[in-house]
Amino acid sequence: MGWKIKGLKKDAISITSDWDLVNQKLIDGVVTKEIKNIIKNSGVLTEVWRKSWALDDLPVDQVFQVTLNPGEFSDWHLHEFTTDRLFVNTGAVKIVLYDSREDSPTYGLINEFNIGPARPMLVVVPPKVCHAIQSIHHQQSSLINLVDKAYSYADPDHWRVPFDSDVIPYKFE
Repeated sequence: MGWKIKGLKKDAISITSDWDLVNQKLIDGVVTKEIKNIIKNSGVLTEVWRKSWALDDLPVDQVFQVTLNPGEFSDWHLHEFTTDRLFVNTGAVKIVLYDSREDSPTYGLINEFNIGPARPMLVVVPPKVCHAIQSIHHQQSSLINLVDKAYSYADPDHWRVPFDSDVIPYKFE
């Protein structure tokens, strides 16, 4: 015991030997897929989406990119009908999900993912799961969203919760 420092605490298991995350229960309907980079002679190739991964059986109806300045946040938001598929392609981003579906077995659960090109991951966010995004990189961060239903300009499927609302039990640093 002579080597232990007061207040020393052993790390909890966070990944398996295959580098799968084990530190959080996923919100019902949320799916993640850690993606492997392929080193090529000219650089790196990263697959973002493949139907054969069978993460969901929904179509891809629109693809768009969002860029955040260092330390900036998106608002908490959700969709009534649309499924988001989020992939960080530049920088590093914290994606936080909150299950606001009262009939869900994971109602009230929070999921938090720190992802970027160094450790690529696709996060599938089902309808009615509230989410917010923060750039945690010292330069701009970007993510790609491959939604199953294209944004409707006439009737947006986009609902917002004030960023500082106490309704969601999570505070960004």
